[in-house]
Amino acid sequence: MIMARAPMRITLGGGGTDLPGYYSKYGGFILSAAIDKYLYIYVNRPAADDLIRVKYSRYEEVTEPDQVQHDLVRPALKLLGIKNNVEIVSMADVPAGTGLGSSSTYLVALLTSLYDLKRERVPTQALAEFAFKVEREMAGHHVGKQDHYLAAFGGITCLEIERDGRVQVSPLDISMTTAEDLHSRLLLFFTGISRSANHILQEQRLDTEKDDPTVVDSLHRTKEMGYRVKEYLENGELEKFGHLLHEHWENKKRRSVAISNPEIDVWYGLARKAGALGGKLIGAGGGGFLMLYCPIRQKGLVRKAMAAAGLREMPYRFDFHGAKVMVNI
Repeated sequence: MIMARAPMRITLGGGGTDLPGYYSKYGGFILSAAIDKYLYIYVNRPAADDLIRVKYSRYEEVTEPDQVQHDLVRPALKLLGIKNNVEIVSMADVPAGTGLGSSSTYLVALLTSLYDLKRERVPTQALAEFAFKVEREMAGHHVGKQDHYLAAFGGITCLEIERDGRVQVSPLDISMTTAEDLHSRLLLFFTGISRSANHILQEQRLDTEKDDPTVVDSLHRTKEMGYRVKEYLENGELEKFGHLLHEHWENKKRRSVAISNPEIDVWYGLARKAGALGGKLIGAGGGGFLMLYCPIRQKGLVRKAMAAAGLREMPYRFDFHGAKVMVNI
């Protein structure tokens, strides 16, 4: 039995510029942090038969990969040439549809476990690219590259994405003291709203000759702000980063009316009134987790305001390990 895990992530800057429709024309930049909320995959070779069993929110029992309904498991099995005699079970710290990259994290953890099952080793960047290929090209999900890379590498990580899709991965040049200070000031609150990112991201597609100029301009500004986030964090200028988050959120909402809604706007306004400098919804928007930057003295007031509004805080730490096999017995 093999158990592998991969971390979910929070985006700190540049979100959306990792989508192929944008980076293939302009290049992209992402700064994200992996967190200690994981997706776990258990893989086993059944002893009594050669069936394929997949357990998630559903249960499947089939005889060959083409019969698998799970749209990530099916292409993953085919890519690795696993035809039968496998059982796959998944568990997660955070439910799907909450903006932390769960589908891509699932796939990275799955591939990590299946490669280990085959006793094959794959470089971390190749793992991320394989996962992106499976989800984007084989499963047809409208996703960017950051989720697969953060799940594979972990850490507080910068991704420079070339127009041809090549990715330069580098850890943020930040001291452990600044990283701890950042963690202590970034709070995550669950809105209670789960949603599919696909329909929101579809509105931001840039794969036609007549791209929406509002979306293009917003993503240009997002990339520029991503570089400023990198500069502020590396210089330890955390309050500047907090204020920039507010600018980042206001700019992000220009891309689609589905990114926010009146209820989310009220919650964000309450947080700002209580002392948060800035924040944004993690992921595509529409729900999931609200990330807020709070100076130390205002944290208590912000927590009280969010609790009164019915939002639950999720404690977390940064993850610096990335995808890994935890058990192989």
